[in-house]
Amino acid sequence: MLIELDKKVFGKITTKEIIGADPPAIPDTKNLLENEFQLLLFQLESKSKDDLKKLLEEQQNSEKLVNSRPGAMALAQDKIQMYVEYSQKYIQSINQKLLS
Repeated sequence: MLIELDKKVFGKITTKEIIGADPPAIPDTKNLLENEFQLLLFQLESKSKDDLKKLLEEQQNSEKLVNSRPGAMALAQDKIQMYVEYSQKYIQSINQKLLS
């Protein structure tokens, strides 16, 4: 299965930034994910329920894509794990917004 490396999987963050060697996990990728997470949360405020449902689906698909190859040795496991944690927090936030 081919992975689209330039696909945005978390805000502006691409697949290659998560599964590649650069940027390093700590502190770069963590800071990148945290900053993007805060921006995404802020953007949720102005979204309609339909937009939220689309975002939710897109984020779940992106997470599946990134997490579909966790066994590949060359991939940065710590970064994938970090990405999944942030993706889960984001999905949770979207769900809470949908329920409110």
